[in-house]
Amino acid sequence: MGNVPELPISRRRALVVAALLLAVLLFGSRLLSRGGSAAPPPPPLPPPTTAAATVPPARVVVDVVGAVRRPGLYRLSQGDRVADALAHAGGATRKADLSLVNLAALVSDGEQVVVPRRGAAGVGAAGADSADASGVPTGPVHLNSATIEQLDSLPGVGPVTAQKIVDYRQKHGAFSSVDELDAVPGIGPARLDQLRDLVAP
Repeated sequence: MGNVPELPISRRRALVVAALLLAVLLFGSRLLSRGGSAAPPPPPLPPPTTAAATVPPARVVVDVVGAVRRPGLYRLSQGDRVADALAHAGGATRKADLSLVNLAALVSDGEQVVVPRRGAAGVGAAGADSADASGVPTGPVHLNSATIEQLDSLPGVGPVTAQKIVDYRQKHGAFSSVDELDAVPGIGPARLDQLRDLVAP
């Protein structure tokens, strides 16, 4: 038989090395293809929160006088009621006649809250300043805190209309002007002109 020519040793080594490199490359490519996907990026940080700006409530100044422990000027929040004004003034005294005071009435800026004493002539919180012998008030009746009886004493205003004035005040808040009486059912322009000099907000 003829002799098979043998490759030189250096060429054999080169082929072996090339085969090993090829195997390593194939094995490495398989590992990369089987590897897991890249880790997801971390979630973004939440934006910094800022405290919401709070608007302070509007303030009103009222004058509390009469049968209270600490008469004087007091600063209240808009929407406060006569009861809040009395609380700031230390509350009513034992001689106070709270039946003549509408504690649920809303106070307005510049209003005077008068708490009458029992048996004293005159009216309650911010009502008529005084009355003559016939019961007709000689001073202005303050619409924001006058009682039904005080409103009923006005000329042309009966108990029904007086109740409507109180209902309007409780529903819509304090009167800001005498002209608002025109919005009360039962009081027209003619009646308003008749009462204009007899009442005040």
